[in-house]
Amino acid sequence: MAKQASFTCTACGAVHSKWSGRCDACGEWNTIIEEAPLSAGPGKKALGAKRGAAIALTDLATKETPPPRSGSGIAELDRVLGGGLVPASATLVGGDPGIGKSTLLLQAAARFAEKGLKTLYISGEEATAQIRMRAARLGLTEAPVKLATATSLRDILTTLDSEAPGLVIIDSIQTMWVDTVDSAPGSVAQVRAAAHELTTFAKRKGCSVILVGHVTKEGQIAGPRVVEHMVDTVLYFEGERGHQFRILRSVKNRFGPADEIGVFEMTGRGLEEVSNPSELFLSGRGTPSPGSVVFAGIEGTRPLLVELQALVAPTTTAQPRRAVVGWDSARLAMILAVLEARCGIPFAGLDVYLNVAGGIKISEPAADLAVASALLSAREDIALPPEAAVFGEISLSGALRPVSQTENRLKEAQKLGFTSAIVPAGGKPGGAGGMRLDEYGDLTAFVGDIFGAG
Repeated sequence: MAKQASFTCTACGAVHSKWSGRCDACGEWNTIIEEAPLSAGPGKKALGAKRGAAIALTDLATKETPPPRSGSGIAELDRVLGGGLVPASATLVGGDPGIGKSTLLLQAAARFAEKGLKTLYISGEEATAQIRMRAARLGLTEAPVKLATATSLRDILTTLDSEAPGLVIIDSIQTMWVDTVDSAPGSVAQVRAAAHELTTFAKRKGCSVILVGHVTKEGQIAGPRVVEHMVDTVLYFEGERGHQFRILRSVKNRFGPADEIGVFEMTGRGLEEVSNPSELFLSGRGTPSPGSVVFAGIEGTRPLLVELQALVAPTTTAQPRRAVVGWDSARLAMILAVLEARCGIPFAGLDVYLNVAGGIKISEPAADLAVASALLSAREDIALPPEAAVFGEISLSGALRPVSQTENRLKEAQKLGFTSAIVPAGGKPGGAGGMRLDEYGDLTAFVGDIFGAG
């Protein structure tokens, strides 16, 4: 029996059994298109047909040479990539508009080209004259990078076949147009088809491909989520417009550790790498004040010290505000509930503001104790010791749980001059050295000892 065609919404990717004018999933009008079914596999009538080639099988003990990597010379970028660029790999880079994606990739393209890797930079958003203007501002006019402006994927693949580059940068995947797909550029079907063709080209020709992706207002890369599954590496470029720091974060990497970060500083001559981000994030920290706490965190394999700032103020409104920058607002609500239920410290009638200094985003649960310390410090108007770093996870019962890589956190804090740390009991601080450790088993004991409450 022949397979029936499916109907897909180009706005959200929802699949329907029949065509309709309005998508039931996202509510958009005239976005549903028909997709041809895949060819049927061999059935009973095809048993005597020509058979395919046998697939070579190996076992888990087979040893293969690791893929060679090409380093860019930008240490922070190579770190996030897992040590450099792998041949025949596809990388997707996303970030907010104006955050510096094109600037970083143009700098990377120049570095790769100077090291002998034939590099093509193809833009679907800017003219070559605009790219040259950016290159002049960055001091890269002498770099042997080949530029082009095109949106037709058929023309681009034909050019790549004849040029045989080692690295191709496509800026951006949402501007690419596949003439075999009947929808507008940037639609779900177009982005999926273009990403599939470029990824297949990278695997077939041994060429590295870097795709730039737009993001939605929620911060996710626009288009179908399947694109992130197609590529080998997914990087997000983060940062706040009001800060000069930019964070390149790896959320998927088949050739290296995920959740690794690279730190850059935006300057007049482009992005400059930051070799010691902990020192940079704490450089603006003045005299310790209530609500300021230093958190010793881990991003990927890198220990990182950042300042958490909290402000607690009375409010006259019926619904107090809970504003968070750089942390999960749902986890803040959990910490406030634990403080009230387990320690008897209410925050009703109080506005709560929490900020991670430097524009970095923290997601690990190890920041729980540092957040609770900042909130209590601001509420009680008591400053924590300036030489103390804080980390630990808080459970709903109020118990403090040890976190991973305690030794690396303490070593980083000690390197920056911190002499003590507030940590959960039961950890393995093998590298504490001369640091004094204040260990607590539950939040109530911590609150009573440090703030005299609970």
